[in-house]
Amino acid sequence: MMRINKFIALNSEFSRRKADELIKKETVFLNGHILKELGKDIDPENDKITIEANGKKIQIINKKYQHIYLALNKPIGFITTRKDEHGRKTVMDLIPKNQNLKPVGRLDVDTEGLLILTNDGEYINKHTHPKFECEKEYFCKITGLLTDDEKQKLQNGIIIDNKKTSKAKILIISRNKTETTLKIIIHEGRNRQIRKMFAFINLPVKYLQRIRIGEVPLGKLPIGHYRLLTPEETNAD
Repeated sequence: MMRINKFIALNSEFSRRKADELIKKETVFLNGHILKELGKDIDPENDKITIEANGKKIQIINKKYQHIYLALNKPIGFITTRKDEHGRKTVMDLIPKNQNLKPVGRLDVDTEGLLILTNDGEYINKHTHPKFECEKEYFCKITGLLTDDEKQKLQNGIIIDNKKTSKAKILIISRNKTETTLKIIIHEGRNRQIRKMFAFINLPVKYLQRIRIGEVPLGKLPIGHYRLLTPEETNAD
């Protein structure tokens, strides 16, 4: 048996919270009947779940508990979203269709590198919720010289968007008056956080690549390609 909101979250684009909202709106059907009970346990193997949306009934197909985890090397110019109303390129154009995969967090359109996609809602939560402090590591080139004092300031946390950033780790690879190359590790997933951090000290980012999420490395995965995560990678956390 499984809670219906979990079943919907595992097998569709809807989160558990959204599933509960749909149940409250009486747009979820269990074996052909309107479901009115939140927290209902269902039999994933035998019960039929449908959702009414945009005038159509969508059947939620059980994936037999098979979770899929993909590591994608996202190119610059692709948006991290499932659909774009303006017709722009999205990361979903680069992966297999009809797997109900969702991005684990975000990666800016002008940033390339590692993006994980999965149909496992629990995995997404564990790697995006701040309380789990999942590490994200980036390779970065900035315009100008990053001083030791500025490095320490960023590592300790600064105020951006009226909120202090969590502590970061910065490893300087090379630096001169015109450019600094470094690696930076953060635990948050705030919008354009790294770019805003360096803009705070007037050192704009010129290149940014995510090279690791938790225990999953980008490695030598070619740009625009994807691979399946290993069992060791999916169970590492």
